[in-house]
Amino acid sequence: MSKFLNLVLCEPQIPQNTGNISRTCAVTGAALHLIRPLGFEITESRVKRAGLDYWDKLSIFYYDGLDEFLSKHEKDELFFFSTKASLVYTDITYPENAYLIFGREDAGLPETVLAAYSDRAVKLPMRDGLRSLNLSNSVAVAVYEALRQQGFPGLS
Repeated sequence: MSKFLNLVLCEPQIPQNTGNISRTCAVTGAALHLIRPLGFEITESRVKRAGLDYWDKLSIFYYDGLDEFLSKHEKDELFFFSTKASLVYTDITYPENAYLIFGREDAGLPETVLAAYSDRAVKLPMRDGLRSLNLSNSVAVAVYEALRQQGFPGLS
């Protein structure tokens, strides 16, 4: 698939979000990385429904926990999206083959990870007092910013 971008979901809980994100990956050529435990079975019709006609166009990788993912990708360009980050996502330059990492819908990424990678933790600006955007919306915003910076490789 793509050598341009990787989307990482850490313990996603809502199958519809993962289905929508898989569709975003399919149409952009981004690889999808899923970190277990998942809050659903990947075979559930709700997951595949959002991206069913593109499911065979995906590159999907699975990991048994965040530690396994981090150990396998310690030398890669990792960017952690969180409402708790201080850097704005547009202030970052996303290189080819970057990994955009998103946490659980209900909890986000672990504080320890955000602290360890504080120079790579980014946020989408929002109004004060509001919790967050929907996960699939946040992913779409981030994916298209990274691809815009790269000149939309492979897209027309």
